[in-house]
Amino acid sequence: MFQTRLRAVLLTAAALSLWTSVTHAAREEHLFDVSVTIPTFEFYAIPADPEFVLREQPMRWNLVSSTLEPLRTQFDMISSAGAMTARLGYEPVLSNGNTTFALRVTFNEQVLTLFDSVVVSAADAYNGIRVPVRIDALPPAEGFEPGDYYGSVQLIFDTAAP
Repeated sequence: MFQTRLRAVLLTAAALSLWTSVTHAAREEHLFDVSVTIPTFEFYAIPADPEFVLREQPMRWNLVSSTLEPLRTQFDMISSAGAMTARLGYEPVLSNGNTTFALRVTFNEQVLTLFDSVVVSAADAYNGIRVPVRIDALPPAEGFEPGDYYGSVQLIFDTAAP
């Protein structure tokens, strides 16, 4: 009888020990936001990679050629109203506060300026199309100087009047 009680006490202690170790196990939690933008099928110009416009895009320095590698992405375009135009909101540059150099933005093989350029024909816009975007750093006459440079590019899209 003593052995039976001892065995019951030991089993209870073992069960409590196991339960205690389970409740003190390591734990991780992750909280993140989720959002979605569902575009209208009448008009949109959105990056194929939605993260492209949500985070800073680093240009890579090429040690061999002493140049900056261009940024490349793609945009999905659609318009039921006609051809689509694009322009820059301002002249894009990279600057470190002392030195500045220009960026050239090419959208669907068209170099963008501050004035509207047709970048997607009415037929392609109606059916929807994915187009390439390229951003190049234009080297200053004295060459690129070491430093941390920052800037931004503003793209503006419209539907051309039919």
